[in-house]
Amino acid sequence: MSTTRPVRSRPRFPAFDGLRAVGALFVVTTHVGFHSGASLNTEFRGLLSRMDSGVAIFFVLSGFLLFRPHVVAWLEGARGPRLTTYLWHRALRILPALWLAVLGSALLLEQRDVPPAAYLRTATLTQIYTGGNEAQGLTQMWSLATEVAFYLLLPLTALALTSGRPTRKGVGIRVVGLFTTPLAGAAWMAFSSTAGHPLMAVWLPGFVGWFGVGMALALWQAAREAGLLRGGRLDLLAGSPSTTWALAATLFLVLASPVAGPYSLAPPTPFEAGSKSLLYAVFALLVVLPATATAESVPPLVRPLGGRVARWLGDVSYGVFCYHLIVLGLLEQAMDYRIFSGGFLRLWVPTVVLTLVVAAASHYLVERPVMRRGRRTRRIRVSPQATVATATNASA
Repeated sequence: MSTTRPVRSRPRFPAFDGLRAVGALFVVTTHVGFHSGASLNTEFRGLLSRMDSGVAIFFVLSGFLLFRPHVVAWLEGARGPRLTTYLWHRALRILPALWLAVLGSALLLEQRDVPPAAYLRTATLTQIYTGGNEAQGLTQMWSLATEVAFYLLLPLTALALTSGRPTRKGVGIRVVGLFTTPLAGAAWMAFSSTAGHPLMAVWLPGFVGWFGVGMALALWQAAREAGLLRGGRLDLLAGSPSTTWALAATLFLVLASPVAGPYSLAPPTPFEAGSKSLLYAVFALLVVLPATATAESVPPLVRPLGGRVARWLGDVSYGVFCYHLIVLGLLEQAMDYRIFSGGFLRLWVPTVVLTLVVAAASHYLVERPVMRRGRRTRRIRVSPQATVATATNASA
């Protein structure tokens, strides 16, 4: 007989909005740092280079948010998310901005010798499996292609992890197992650095640990809410954001040293590749952990991450990710800027401001209307006659 308490299937984690903004700002900043040369030859090169850890934050958030509905259904003995609905919602969320970015890169940026097939592969997020797809303004899309691979694998992974009756021991074993996945990701990264195939370093196996950490947090959070897990050290860290974020900041300073590999595009050693992957997973865990508090129990220090400004920034963060390199490229063209010639702030400030404008326009004029229309159309098409059932399952 189950002793679990009811778990809220769709609680808000308001601080996640602010963390999306933080992750997007990290990604923009590290790219501007590279283009300006500041992440290669200034005293801030370590800090700017390691802001690519924003990708780890995004992946942990994705693992948490996408796995949690499966966990909640398992704990409640209910049916999990519909596969077709899940895939449809993912497509509605990522494809409009992605396709606009591909179109913008092809039409607005001055670049030669980029075959049409490269744009097509990026638009279908298959560019990380073949070479010759380095279109200007779209190089950051490797992480989106990796994330889509996770989207496709998640339903099978969730099915395997949520089989059988949930028990305290079973949940505990699964949480521990998921928290060890960064070791597998680090091993893949170390191997890929010696395999002579650079693209292997952007394939999903190298990032299973980052997604796995998010999934572990989702299972831990829902199981704690259901009363299946006792309090422990993770609860202490989650309830003390000042300590947890201080640890994250300290680890970031460690990462800013050469221990995580070269600041340039030079290939890392196996140790550097593995340690960077593993330490980024721990860093993202420490950053995200205090934000797993639901809206009713957010610690005071975490609340600004769920405020009005942070929520807006979180809403447009995906657009910031998609468009910032196109904006940066257009600025460089307009300024006749020569790459690596310095002037970090001269590039960073207008890139951030103009990217926010473009991302907001994309969100309000394209992304949000497409998502609303697509979700509404699917609900009507899937169950046109079952008003009660539609209302009950509208959260799917």
